[in-house]
Amino acid sequence: MHLNLGVIVSAVLATLVVAVPVEELEERAEPTAEFTTEALRLHNRYRAQYGAEPLTWSDDLYPATLEWANTCKFQHSQAGGKYVRWGGGNFGTLDQAMKSWMGEAAKYNYANPVFSGATGHFTQVVWKNTTQVACAMVDCRAGTIFSMASKYTVCRYTPPGNYQGQFSQNVGRRV
Repeated sequence: MHLNLGVIVSAVLATLVVAVPVEELEERAEPTAEFTTEALRLHNRYRAQYGAEPLTWSDDLYPATLEWANTCKFQHSQAGGKYVRWGGGNFGTLDQAMKSWMGEAAKYNYANPVFSGATGHFTQVVWKNTTQVACAMVDCRAGTIFSMASKYTVCRYTPPGNYQGQFSQNVGRRV
């Protein structure tokens, strides 16, 4: 059986996660206008720094993004359309999550443009071929991700990025 490594890498790096303690649990079936505006503002600010065109919000991606977030599984999904994963400490905002993902840029090796688990979040955010994003932020109960209640953020991208053999044309240098 012949497997395409690019497809495997794309499927493996599949969920963007922010998990942090929260005081109150609340559910949102639809993203607020403020949340979608902030998600696009942050993504597009970082993308511009690497020569990538702005993303647009995808209402079509949002239901599956929210569904995955609501599983409260701290892992990448195997669904179509890229999810990027991030997790850790006290980061309860999309801005803090984006700063964490973009912090991987310093580790990206332009001389060897291939997938790396250490830079996969950064490369997906700035992937030039990606045109749309949807993000969801939910609250997860204690015992699902951490022993305490946690905030969980998931972003889904289409077309997905991080395909082997396509890094040099899709991950630009900082301008």
